[in-house]
Formats: sequence, structure tokens, C-alpha cells
Amino acid sequence: MSIQWYPGHMHKARKQMLELLPRIDVLVEILDARVPHSSQNPVIAEACTHLPVIKLLSKDDLADPAMTQAWQTHFEQQDNTRTLAVDLRMPGKLKSLIPELVRKLAPTKAEQNRTINVLVAGIPNVGKSTFINTMAGRPAAKTGNEPAVTKAQQQINLEDGVILFDSPGMLWPKLEHNNTGFRLAATSAIKNTVIDFEDLGLYLADYLLPNYPEGLKERYGLKSLPKDSLGLISAVCQRRGGMKANEVDYYKGGEILVSDFRAARLGRITLETPEVIAQELLEVEQARALKAERDAEKEAKKALKKAGKRHT
Repeated sequence: MSIQWYPGHMHKARKQMLELLPRIDVLVEILDARVPHSSQNPVIAEACTHLPVIKLLSKDDLADPAMTQAWQTHFEQQDNTRTLAVDLRMPGKLKSLIPELVRKLAPTKAEQNRTINVLVAGIPNVGKSTFINTMAGRPAAKTGNEPAVTKAQQQINLEDGVILFDSPGMLWPKLEHNNTGFRLAATSAIKNTVIDFEDLGLYLADYLLPNYPEGLKERYGLKSLPKDSLGLISAVCQRRGGMKANEVDYYKGGEILVSDFRAARLGRITLETPEVIAQELLEVEQARALKAERDAEKEAKKALKKAGKRHT
């Protein structure tokens, strides 16, 4: 299954963001700590290469702590990049820490006491609106558990010389690796209405069995784990009311497994590592190269055919 979701308001949001960029000094990119790479929008990355970045790993309370640290180390190897891992429901010192980091990343404007413009960006449902409300100290942005709650840009003037420019949660037109779509669907960045929960459940089971076996055993009362994803979904159905006419309902079983993952009932889980992503990026590059080669062959054949017609 290939998952794609790019409604019209996201295309409009992309255009508005690009128009705003010349005014921006610092980017705050909010990522989901469970999928730190997959929740990065390549459109934002490509457009903002000139900007210093604070990568805010939200939903830290749901993610594997060791993997969060690994991703922070990975990101901070990049130039002009700082990271913070936070549970946005318990913001703590976020209100003071963010302006401090912003000033460090825009030292010239900070020294001149000039206003620093900050773009807050991220994909749907990563906690961007919650972050905006925390920084504003009031309900400045709508929040919700479904993606695409915010659909228009907003501007929040902080008292410490920092202006936040909020933007709608935005995906990109094509998810090049299937696993990216699965991860975004699992973390609610993609609307449930475009998800096949049977396929998503099997994908999630494939990842959880070798990587987070203890959480599965504890949640579903299993002394030993099934050998494969079909077996796990079957066990989930038998223990959590997912049977239909005494047969395994794999769609329902997938829904149950995904729901348990989203609510952290399986423990704190991260669905990707830097090493896994490096391999997937290589696969994407290989697929692009193969497509380019095939396209070139098609064009060459068309040219030969056209040339042959001229000489007849």
C-alpha cells in the first residue's frame, strides 16, 4: 500500500511559506520524536537551507528515550542546528529556553536589539499549535488530535523581541518511500480516512516484533510472541475483541494495534533509527536513478522513431 495525502490547503500553505521566508531569521521545525526523520518535510528543508534551525522533538514522552538521544546527536552534527526533546503538555522552561536559543542562532539581530522573526513549521499533528499556545501564554492556535487543524498562517508577538510566524501543518506531494507513509499514518499525521488499517497494522507488527517485543507481551498477555505479523494480529484479535464470525478480522486487529501504539500502551516506541533511514534514503536514490534511466531510454526510442519517420 502506498499512502499519499496532500489536500489543497497544503499547496496553498506551501506557497505562503515560500513568500514569507525572506523575512525569517530562524526556523523552529517541530518533529514527532517517534518518527524524527519521517516527520521532516523535505519541502521545508530545501527552502530553509540558509536558516539556522531548532529541531523540536515533540511527544518525547511517547518515544524511546535512547532513540531520541540518538536522533538528537544525529541532527546536531548538522550546521547551525540545535535540538530539544519535549513533552509539549509539560512545557516547563520552554517559554524562556526557546527565545534564548533563537537569540543565539541570530546573534547579530540579538546584539542590535532588533526583532527576530521565527517561522514555526511542521507536518500535521506534531504539536505545532500546542507549542504556539505555550509560547503565547494563551489559546492562539486551535489544537486537536486530528491532522490539519490549523489551515492559515498566524503571527504571535512575544514580549522578548521575538515574533513567531505559525503555519499550517503541511505534508509534501509525494512520499517517495512506502515506509514514510506508514510511519506518518501510524503517528496520526495522515487522516484515518485514507488509511488501510490492515496494511498499517501488519507494517507496525513487522517492526514491533523484533524491536519492542516486551511491550507486546505485556499488553496482550503473551508468554511468547508469534513468528510473524499475521500471527501477531491474530493474537491481538483473539485477546482484544477483533474476531468476526470466529475469524480473524485483520482490519480490526490492525486498528487495535495502531491505537495501542498511538496511546503508548505498548511502551515508549520510536519507529526509525538513523541507520534504517540511511538505508531507505539509499533505496530512494537508487529508485530515482533507475527511473531516470528508464525515462532516458523512452525518450531515446521516441527520438529514433521520430527520426525514422522523417527519412521515410
